[in-house]
Amino acid sequence: MSASVGRAIKAWLAGWSGGAVNGLALVAEHPEQVRTFVAHEPPTAQVLPDRDVALAACEDIHQTYQHSGMGPAMAKFIALVGRKGLLPQTYADEPAPNPADFGLPTDDDGSRDDVLVGQNMRACTSYHPDFDALAAAPTRIVIAAGQESEGEMAARAAAAIADRLGTELTVFPSHHAGFLGGEFGQHGKPEEFAAVLRQVLSR
Repeated sequence: MSASVGRAIKAWLAGWSGGAVNGLALVAEHPEQVRTFVAHEPPTAQVLPDRDVALAACEDIHQTYQHSGMGPAMAKFIALVGRKGLLPQTYADEPAPNPADFGLPTDDDGSRDDVLVGQNMRACTSYHPDFDALAAAPTRIVIAAGQESEGEMAARAAAAIADRLGTELTVFPSHHAGFLGGEFGQHGKPEEFAAVLRQVLSR
């Protein structure tokens, strides 16, 4: 929903994961367009203390996709984003996960059109928020993370961004994809998630 204020459009905006990164970029560049922005777990590794290891792992996922296809790359992606705590310097030396363990294909079908591992692993995780622009924006910025996501890379990034902006991290029910109800094999708490989102947006 949005409301017209003069010639400017003031929108209420919520973004999840890569959408949260895009929203941060939008607010930094065009704050006059957004009244309230809820950024749920923006996975930018640039704000993390272990960013070099995290960014290298993201680059490895991208390269794995280019060389071996979706299954091996997605298995590495799932292992990375679900990992709790700081990544050790030896992370790259750990054995690669088996795609079959995640129900993923082990054969390469030759396609290279998966946006997540083909593009987002580089673009979103390497984005560095413009904290000066965000702090100066009239937009009300709410940085959020899932309750079950604590310690994971995207949730840690959200906490770091909230700290840099001097705001309190807002905790949503469930995990990184808490708004899903099993449509893509991920079961969150969509009703509870929506209730918290409505509360946040109505403030």
